[in-house]
Order: sequence, then C-alpha cells, then structure tokens
Amino acid sequence: MTDGGAVAEPRVRVDAPLDTVDPERELAAVRAGLTATPRRISSKYFYDDRGSELFERITELPEYYPTGAEAALLAEVAGEVVRETGASALVELGSGAATKTRLLLDAMAAAGRLRLYVPVDVSEGTVHRVAAELVEAYPGLAVHGVVGDFTEHLGTIPEADGRLVIFLGGTIGNLDPAEARRFLTALGRQMRPGEPLLLGVDRIKDAARLVAAYDDPAGVTAEFNLNALRVVDRLTGGDFDPGRFRHVARWNAAEHRIEMWLAAREAHRVTLPAIDLVLDLAEGEEILTEISTKYDRALAAELLAASGFRLRRWYTGDDGLFALCLAERAG
Repeated sequence: MTDGGAVAEPRVRVDAPLDTVDPERELAAVRAGLTATPRRISSKYFYDDRGSELFERITELPEYYPTGAEAALLAEVAGEVVRETGASALVELGSGAATKTRLLLDAMAAAGRLRLYVPVDVSEGTVHRVAAELVEAYPGLAVHGVVGDFTEHLGTIPEADGRLVIFLGGTIGNLDPAEARRFLTALGRQMRPGEPLLLGVDRIKDAARLVAAYDDPAGVTAEFNLNALRVVDRLTGGDFDPGRFRHVARWNAAEHRIEMWLAAREAHRVTLPAIDLVLDLAEGEEILTEISTKYDRALAAELLAASGFRLRRWYTGDDGLFALCLAERAG
C-alpha cells in the first residue's frame, strides 16, 4: 500500500502473444527450406537449450569479437545516446539476458530518466528472470515484457512516451537485404515520426578475421551449427546424423556476408516423416544455416533510408570492429 491507502501498481508485467504459433506452418517452413535451392535450415533452430549454451560459449571465445566489441562501444557512447534521445523508456528487440542493455539502463538512471524497460524475446522464462533482476537492480523501474518473435509480434509492443528502440548484436545481419528492409519497415510502422532506433551492425573487415570468428579452432561453432540438425530431427521425427556433416564458414564478398553451411561428408539419405520428405544428399552437398551480413556506414545508411529511417549518428570504436547506428523514424 502507498500513503493514503492507494494500491501500488505492479512493477512487472509480461504479455505472451507467442501462443499463436502454428505447428503446421512451422513444419511447412522447414520443408520449404530443405527443398529450396540451395537447401536451407533456419538459424532459429540453433537455439534449443544445448544451442543456447553453446552460443554463450561462443561469445567467450577469443576469436568471436562481436559481443565484446559492441559492449565496449556501448559503454563508451551510452551517455551520449541517452542525452541525444532524451529516452526514458527502453524497448529491446531480441533482449535475451539483457547483459549489454544494463549499460544503457545505467546511463538513463544516471540522467534521472529511467522509467520503463520493454524486453521482447521468444523465451518466457528469460523475460521473467530478467524482469525480476532489473526491478531489483533499478528502484522505480517498471518492466513490461513481451514474449514473442520480434519478426512477427511488433504490433504487441506497448506504446510509451520517451521510447528508444534498440536492436543490438548485429542481429540485423542474419536477415538478407530484402528481409532486413521488410523488418525495419514494419518496425517503423509501429514508431512515431522522430522516435529513435539504436541498431548494432558488425562492420566489413578482413575476411580471415571474419571467418575465424565463425570457425574457431576449438570447434564450438561447428558443434553449434551441427546442433540445428538435432533440433530439426526432434521437430520432424527425422534421422539427420550430425556425424555425417561438417561445418563450413565462408566469406561471400559479393554479398558482404559470412555464410555458415553444413556439408555432407558422404552421399546418404535422410528421412523426415513429419514433413513427408526424403532427401538424397550428394557427397559435399551443402545446407545453408546462417548468414551474417556486414556493413559499412554507406550500406547501413542505405538500408535505414530504404526502410523509412534517417541515420543521425554513426558510432564506432577505435578498433573499427563494430558500429552502432542511431537513427530516427522519418516522416
């Protein structure tokens, strides 16, 4: 109870629109990917419990620079971003554990502006855990979580004054150019003219440095990639054998992106009963599992402009590894 007998508003609210997922549509999408040219498995199938654990290990590898480079850059510019935007409400797409997010929350708290945090993530358990941690760490902060896929549930993000939308980690690079434009355009439709967006992008750099980040000598990234086959097997009743594939990471200079593939070590057959599919794979035949597009300032500005945003600030550290784009909704 507050003074005067009024009931205090709860500091945590979590909405869960993800229960609208259609299993038949998901199976159809898996089938469409595996019968496409080239064959594809969506990168979302990396992330069962084992895959999430492997990815956390990847972020700690010396070869995998994006996580540390972005965190160092965010620590450097968070105060300026908060001053520039006047943000009092932070909306994070694909929030995960919200580790780097705390740098922005700290800057907002230091400016006396921190009021609301909106994490959007597919994991309900993660959203609840992060919400509990953050309301404990930041007195007066309210958390309005959304359990959902940010590519499908943008319309469920709550409105608030003083919003800053953030999309970190270089995740925009996992979408091909057309998908990235569609996603950012859809996001812009949920934002008011002038509302700010902070977008993290991995920068174009030496091909050897890039390939090393996605093909570490310890084999952790290879195991992460192969794990997608186990997830698809559970979903489809399939008999993919990860031991019959090898991990491939390749720099595609024309598309300025890293590609991850799974290559068949030998000719063999795979049966996936739930999607009524039999694959006869040739030796060396590859399945695309992930792309990670890299950007320079011109490419990032072009993408933002094509999606209804204006680039206001381009932040990059002295190492030149990663960049943060502060943009605003045009119109």
